[in-house]
Amino acid sequence: MGKEKLHINIVVIGHVDSGKSTTTGHLIYKCGGIDKRTIEKFEKEAAEMGKGSFKYAWVLDKLKAERERGITIDISLWKFETSKYYVTIIDAPGHRDFIKNMITGTSQADCAVLIVAAGVGEFEAGISKNGQTQPNYSQKRYEEIVKEVSTYIKKIGYNPDTVAFVPISGWNGDNMLEPSPNMTWFKGWKINRKEGNASGTTLLEALDAIQPPTRPTDKPLRLPLQDVYKIGGIGTVPVGRVETGVLKPGMVVTFAPVNVTTEVKSVEMHHEALTEALPGDNVGFNVKNVSVKDIRRGNVAGDSKNDPPQEAANFTAQVIILNHPGQISAGYAPVLDCHTAHIACKFAELKEKIDRRSGKKLEDNPKSLKSGDAAIVDMIPGKPMCVESFSEYPPLGRFAVRDMRQTVAVGVIKGVEKKVSTTEWKMARAKPGCPAVTLTKTVGSIPVSLDLVLCLQVKSSWPAFTQEGFKIEGWLGAKTKQEHKRKPFYLVPKYEGKGSVEHNGVASKDAWRISFSHIEKEILKNHGSAKTCCEKNGENCCRSAFNKQQLHNSCCKKS
Repeated sequence: MGKEKLHINIVVIGHVDSGKSTTTGHLIYKCGGIDKRTIEKFEKEAAEMGKGSFKYAWVLDKLKAERERGITIDISLWKFETSKYYVTIIDAPGHRDFIKNMITGTSQADCAVLIVAAGVGEFEAGISKNGQTQPNYSQKRYEEIVKEVSTYIKKIGYNPDTVAFVPISGWNGDNMLEPSPNMTWFKGWKINRKEGNASGTTLLEALDAIQPPTRPTDKPLRLPLQDVYKIGGIGTVPVGRVETGVLKPGMVVTFAPVNVTTEVKSVEMHHEALTEALPGDNVGFNVKNVSVKDIRRGNVAGDSKNDPPQEAANFTAQVIILNHPGQISAGYAPVLDCHTAHIACKFAELKEKIDRRSGKKLEDNPKSLKSGDAAIVDMIPGKPMCVESFSEYPPLGRFAVRDMRQTVAVGVIKGVEKKVSTTEWKMARAKPGCPAVTLTKTVGSIPVSLDLVLCLQVKSSWPAFTQEGFKIEGWLGAKTKQEHKRKPFYLVPKYEGKGSVEHNGVASKDAWRISFSHIEKEILKNHGSAKTCCEKNGENCCRSAFNKQQLHNSCCKKS
């Protein structure tokens, strides 16, 4: 399947009706991604609907609604090969009604091909406010568009010297694979960049000149979902692009923010099985015992045993306001597009205004932000969302801010505060030696109630309860789960000090494995008073409970 070649993802973007799907379909056909018979079939079907010119576009526009309207609604993925690369090409919608889908496609790409229509008024509709009518294959028109687009891409942060400008006809195939006899005036494109210069004449040569990004296989897995399908005879198949890490059959993955964990049964790319999927691979993977209702676009899959993804409670970001008609102040809640997620997020606090180039602080706690401003802000998602800091996972740490059907800001995430479940939240804030209120957590399919969190022998060097401090799953054996279903349990952090206290032959360093059913009654009987006592006295509380096998006010003395 071309895996011996390097895999890259290319998204085709541009204004509605600029020829994106036609160009992409023609390119796939010319590169052998689809046979002539299929193209002839599409041509016949398109002619019957009075849309004969759509034969190439129909390679990608599969939805009936797209064929009838003649526009792309959702993103389409296809594959072909160049002399250098194995390419997944993503055709994205250009109509502003479907910009959310376009952003989903763009987030999965390594490189974008921007299609600019050169016809009468078409280019102006896509990018400019004015322009001149010129005949087809006009050198003057080409130079006019190059100048205008260069100014535009420079404005959004790209160096025009690193971009190939290729005049093509997506319908006729001019300059796509071979130099066109209709544009003898075109002497070719050139790219100047620090990684090495490149030159050529055709679109295909320009694709081969793409610099592939580095693939972070050494990082933990992150795979944002583009979609989730239910396939008869197979089951639930999430699809998306591996951003970091490696996905393999047999791996146990966790989806965030929904906190669903399951095993991966198989992994495929373009209907061919993979032994492993690497960063940049657009894959579908079959998962066990998960419904299509449990996970959705925007969720993120990760290795459950290696820094699994989690829901973000809030995050700090550096944003640049690009195009907002008014002022942005705390409380503003536009839609934030990050990887494949589209969630409304509130600007909770404007922490500081900064210089957009140097990052130097200009003002603390600004009242508002306007177009051109850069700032550090705290943001809170309106719905469960999984994002990461840009420094750790770049593809999950950059975003666009959308409002009024346009992009008003862009940003990168500097830090994320992860949200933990209610149970873990209480544990994380319990002081050593202090019982907590009733907690509930599901272990497997069995709900386990914790009426107390008890540190039996407190030492100041012991860590506070943390989310990572213990794992209920490691503590309860299968027999214990059944035997103590819905009964109270008592958890202690694993003892890391030298030596240990023994009780009934079990050392306190192993206490995280003990159910302590023999002191249940004593502890439950005095639960209320112990809770009050511990809140007052903190870690000096309850230090003799382990030896006395009981818990009452006499053990809660200040020392």
